[in-house]
Amino acid sequence: MKKVRLKWVKNRGLDHIIDRDTDTKACCLLLEYIGRHATQTSSPVPARTLSQFQKNLGLTIPVLRFLRRYPNLFLESPHPRYPSLQCFSLSDPGSLVLSRLSSAAASSDSHLRLARLLMLSQSRSLPLSALFPLRFDLGLPHDFSSTFPSLHPNLFSVSRREPGVAVLSLKDYPADLAISSLQRRHLESPSYRDLKKPPSSLGAPLAFPMRFPRGYGSMNKVKAWMDEFHQLPYISPYADPTGIDPESDLMEKRVVGVLHELLSLTVHKKIKRNYIRKLREEFVLPHKFTRIFTRYPGIFYYSLKCKTSTVVLREGYERGKLVEPHPLATLRDKVNYVMRTGVLYRDKGLTKLVLDVDTGHTPDDYDCGDHDDDDDDVENFILDISDGEEDEEEDGDDDEET
Repeated sequence: MKKVRLKWVKNRGLDHIIDRDTDTKACCLLLEYIGRHATQTSSPVPARTLSQFQKNLGLTIPVLRFLRRYPNLFLESPHPRYPSLQCFSLSDPGSLVLSRLSSAAASSDSHLRLARLLMLSQSRSLPLSALFPLRFDLGLPHDFSSTFPSLHPNLFSVSRREPGVAVLSLKDYPADLAISSLQRRHLESPSYRDLKKPPSSLGAPLAFPMRFPRGYGSMNKVKAWMDEFHQLPYISPYADPTGIDPESDLMEKRVVGVLHELLSLTVHKKIKRNYIRKLREEFVLPHKFTRIFTRYPGIFYYSLKCKTSTVVLREGYERGKLVEPHPLATLRDKVNYVMRTGVLYRDKGLTKLVLDVDTGHTPDDYDCGDHDDDDDDVENFILDISDGEEDEEEDGDDDEET
């Protein structure tokens, strides 16, 4: 299969979403941390303790400056014993937001998403050190490593693969979950009934939804390449890849399928590249897997926003919003609205604003602003088919490829 080299094109709409969600994620994690600290110690958190979390939160500004932007959620006060030491605690609106976030995480279907993630791995198990960074993206509660094995003893178990390495394993393999999002979509779509093989068969040539940067989808060489790519048999990401030539086009399509399914499992249909690197060996991904994102810009968008690398599933967004928003994503959007109103109206009815947003009174266009159309540089690309990369070295290679 002849591959076409495509130039990377910036998408301002998706970059804006990543920038916005980075602040929302940092706010939610800080709310959770400060709330847990207050429950355990009944005291505010010293500012110097929070200042060390800037890199983990993905912030491009100091944590203290970020906290002071939102006085409607975070209260700054001197330490009870050391007045020169500043501390932070949650305001009443912040506590209300935290309780709603905790309730939504506990009542969601996150255990099923986690089970599917483990089913993607070769050993049906993953180290907890690789799962913790994915907790926000998968919508997992902070104590999932202890609560899930107790709530679902027939599904999860925690063990130690080697000294100091805790592993979450899948005890049972639920076959009803081993259907990828692409397979489910094609099973429900009447437009693929003309295929000689049913969409559920292993060798059916299922087509990935395509939304190329503007101009690429109309290029004849791109159409020919994607038509040939989609004619390859679709290998389920939950199937054993043993026996497939690692250098073959079939393995490349299998890798695209695994990354597509991984992004489909996330709440916001996006994930940081470094988080995927920790799963590379278990998911049987190539060493320089980042090239897959730049090679298939109609499926993925590779962003360098916020001084990090983020991968977005293009089909998950339409005009700056999630196509199928998860309830947890909707609640996080409301948190972002509270954050924005706190910046704009710091001294005007902050508690009322939180309560209003909690009952769903949010404007339709609050989340996009001047970047409400992420389709400025993309176009739909539909194919009618018939049956017939925290490694600095890799970072350099990937940037060169981009």
